[in-house]
Amino acid sequence: MNRYIKRWIVTLFTFFVLASSAFAMVPVSQEQQLELIRSVFPEATDISEKAPIAEGSAIIRTVTKGDQVLGYAFESQDVVDIAAYSGKPVRMLIAIDLEGNFKLSTVLEHHEPILLVGIPEHTLFDFAAQYLPFKLTDRIKVGAANSSDVISLDAISGATVTVMVVNETVMRAARKVAQQLGLLGLSEEAKTPPATVKTDVFKEASWEELTGDGSIRHLSLTRGDVNEAFKGTAAEKQGPGEGQHQQEHFIDLYYAPVNIPTIGRNLLGDSEYNWLMGEIKPGDQVIAVMGKGRYSFKGNGYVRGGIFDRLQLQQSDKVISFHDSDFYRLNDVYIKGFPGFTEMALFIVRGQYEFDIGTPWQVELLVRRQVGALDSVFTSFFGDYMTPEAYITRPEPVIVEAPVDEPLWVSVWKDKAFQIGVLSVSLLLLTIIIFLQDWLVRYPKLLRNVRHIFLTYTVFFIGWYTLGQLSIVNVFTFVHAAMGKFQWDVFLLDPVLFILWGFVAMTLVLWGRGIFCGWLCPFGALQELINEIARAVKIKQFELPFAVHERLWAIKYIILLLLFAVSLESIGEAERYAEVEPFKTAIMLKFQREWGYVLYAGILLFISIFTRKVYCRYICPLGAALAIPARLRLFDWLYRRKECGQPCKLCANECEIQAIHPDGTINANECHHCLDCQMTYHNHDKCPPLVVKKRKAQKAAMVQNHIPSIDITDPVKT
Repeated sequence: MNRYIKRWIVTLFTFFVLASSAFAMVPVSQEQQLELIRSVFPEATDISEKAPIAEGSAIIRTVTKGDQVLGYAFESQDVVDIAAYSGKPVRMLIAIDLEGNFKLSTVLEHHEPILLVGIPEHTLFDFAAQYLPFKLTDRIKVGAANSSDVISLDAISGATVTVMVVNETVMRAARKVAQQLGLLGLSEEAKTPPATVKTDVFKEASWEELTGDGSIRHLSLTRGDVNEAFKGTAAEKQGPGEGQHQQEHFIDLYYAPVNIPTIGRNLLGDSEYNWLMGEIKPGDQVIAVMGKGRYSFKGNGYVRGGIFDRLQLQQSDKVISFHDSDFYRLNDVYIKGFPGFTEMALFIVRGQYEFDIGTPWQVELLVRRQVGALDSVFTSFFGDYMTPEAYITRPEPVIVEAPVDEPLWVSVWKDKAFQIGVLSVSLLLLTIIIFLQDWLVRYPKLLRNVRHIFLTYTVFFIGWYTLGQLSIVNVFTFVHAAMGKFQWDVFLLDPVLFILWGFVAMTLVLWGRGIFCGWLCPFGALQELINEIARAVKIKQFELPFAVHERLWAIKYIILLLLFAVSLESIGEAERYAEVEPFKTAIMLKFQREWGYVLYAGILLFISIFTRKVYCRYICPLGAALAIPARLRLFDWLYRRKECGQPCKLCANECEIQAIHPDGTINANECHHCLDCQMTYHNHDKCPPLVVKKRKAQKAAMVQNHIPSIDITDPVKT
């Protein structure tokens, strides 16, 4: 039996290593990047090392043929930093020639967990390759209807936000490099500071007055206007036919900047206006958008943590998108003559966009029509805005230094405020559960329901929604950072992981590894919930003999040591072999991977039907890593009695992960703090020592009350 089990585990691990080698995506190395650049500049004799154009400017490579410059290549993150749907940028390799033609546009790395279910990853690479026939001065849009001044790129159905960010990354990075190099007559040496709002200028005005003088602008579309825009596209037949509701309002859209007191105070009222100005940062501008009609400018596909994909702003060569953290509801408008709207919102243009209130800008409304099960066509409608001169002050042009942006991690934390808030509340709740565990275990049904709800939350919110699955790779990264030049900014870039690791570090010191492994690990929670369902439907469970089980504990420590040894040579290689953790497949990518990875994760989950948390017990290197510092824990709140183990073995037999030794001691290195043993410990009708004590008390009471005793055989096996 023992030999069979060992052979099965060795076979499973060998299968994983082979699958990992076959399917793991190898990062694009610097040598491969140079080969890509040479392939698009075949006549080049030299490609320089990466270097800044000037102090504090973009970092580029210069491609030359002898003394002749042929073009330039650069990585997008060395020029601009634009967060995609995942909250992290899509890393691109871009090359341009001296005429501004795109020579290369390819994806080096992305952190989008999946584009969407059923969408293969190569579609993102195909999208990036569409820039090659065009120039950086072209006006390129995603999924728009072609026109004389707009070039349309084919969108990826179901991944509109991702490709919109890729488009902004490519165009902004290329234009910024061209400006700093002075290509095509572009230059950013002399800049005119943005206009400033005259905060002391205010005039009480009605809706009619502000719309009449251009302070509030209007974009009105009928269904006929929209049909006309889709003519010549695959979506032409999707609208109503000729004469069918052609003059019906599609949308009436009104928009205005509310930083301007005459606009903002009249619309919002003094108290709301003052509150809003206190909420935003210097350099931020707030745009009020109000609409009514058949079409929603917000859309019903918008989700928390996402980007509004129907409305954006344009100014010069900048495209300004809005995240959920840039949005406020506009509930009350106090201006005289206000007509009322079905949809109102306030959008914040962050200071990082360097939006100039004195320069003309446009509201862009994107309209999409479905042309099949997966395909769709976009078109855009624009509403112009020019701020009246009476509201602003224009400074003289001066030579200015490049602005210093706020740290990237600050922006990321702002973008993920909702996730941070919910996670923080749940961790506070878990802390309360731990502190009140001696009271809660006296109500087993309540505690089990609370635990099942929390485990479900862990899988769906912490795991699949926030992608907050901790990994052994995080441990290696921290150890290597501590051994080298440690920077907190690196770890602050993912607020969910940072908060989770902070909480895990605290609970390790106080109570050991069980709080994370038993409550906060999404994959562990998924295994436990599967096993709970299996037990509920009476599927037979299998447990190994304790002697075998105890020896199999060592496997996860061996895996940990092997991975750590590999990480000393290369973190990248360690990350590949850390796929022994099925976390990326089951949690981060929700099983949208190559079959080898999915099969491995599926086998582990299938085994969980018959034996609880096999992966956690015998394979998990993260659990092994957490068990080492957990030996120094300060508290042990899991109580035992002198009868535990000898003669009573009830808790040891009931422990579903076999963390209790036959002698009754709890192995804190293996305990998942499920509190089942504590429920038994406090149960006077189940714990044998308490049952005996209760029986003695009852007999003593009978004798005291002169009640004849009854000879009862004790049904509890000890």
